[in-house]
Order: sequence, then structure tokens, then C-alpha cells
Amino acid sequence: MLFPSVFLPLHIFEPRYREMVEDALAGDRVIGMVLLRRGWEADYEGRPPVFPIGCAGVVTHHERLDDGRFNIVLRGLHKFRILGEDEERAYRLARVEALREPSCAEPDALAQSRQRLEALIASEPRQDGIFPTSMSDEELVHALAQYMELEPIEKQALLECDGLLARCRSLVELLEMRLLTARGRWTSGGVH
Repeated sequence: MLFPSVFLPLHIFEPRYREMVEDALAGDRVIGMVLLRRGWEADYEGRPPVFPIGCAGVVTHHERLDDGRFNIVLRGLHKFRILGEDEERAYRLARVEALREPSCAEPDALAQSRQRLEALIASEPRQDGIFPTSMSDEELVHALAQYMELEPIEKQALLECDGLLARCRSLVELLEMRLLTARGRWTSGGVH
């Protein structure tokens, strides 16, 4: 998963993705990342179904290895929606529309959500102090969404949130649920 404003290192070894990186480096250096839908294993070599919302990233660094593999770093740019695919290449090439996120009309609500998020992170084992408080709201929320140990479908849901405030609130809810579950206070009947 890739989120806007976050860096993602990747090792590219499959022939079709090597071709994709070659083409990206020869062009605008932009690659789109999408999550494969459940059951993708049966058609991995083909074109298994993907979620329609992904994130575009620009290749900021690349290293071409002697055997044709690549090490690259993507920096997330913005969300997109897949409109259609061109199936002429070995890798997936899509027509997309950029999805611009709404600006936050509730800065106080975002500040409160960020405070709650930081408090939850501080209470998580192994997570204390991993993100400096000097990070912008967008950098913090997106870095946590990308790098925390969440299920891929949870990360997809976060990416699909409409705006930073909604994404921050959803991340808070996920972490609160995790905390309740870890403390054994969650049962099939609700919170105790």
C-alpha cells in the first residue's frame, strides 16, 4: 500500500514489473499502486481483480542491478480511481482519474483527532516515539496508515476515506478497537 506524501522502498524482480519500471523511468516516473482483491492467488500471473482506488507515486530514487532487477523508492502523490485498463503490456496499465482530497474544514476536530491518535500510539508496545511530533498532520496520519501493522483491507479502507480528517478518525477507531481487543475487553456481545 502507498499513501500520499509517504515513501515506499520496493525491490522489483518480476520481468513484467521490471518492464514497468523501465517505462516509468523513461517517462514521467509515476507508478500506481493498488491492492489485489481477495482470491488473487489463483490468477496472480494474469490480471486478478484489484480495488478501484489506489495511490500514484513518483520514483524518487532507483538503482538498476546487474541482473535487471531494480531497487526503487516511491513517494506517494495522490489517490486515483481506475477508469479502465489497457491490456497490451505484460504489466497493468490503467486510465485513471486523480481523486483530490477535500481540505479540512474543521481544523479543531483534526487537532483533537491527532491528539487522540498520538496518545494511542504512545500506548502501543513497540510504537512509542516512532513518529516525531513535528510531522504535519498529513505526514503523520499517512505514515501511520502505511507503516503500522494493519491488515491490507484496513489500509485500503483508510486510503478510501474522503479526506484527512476522516482518515485520522478511522485510524483512531482502528487503534481503539485493537487496544480493546488486546486488553480482552471486547467480546461478541460488545465492550465490557
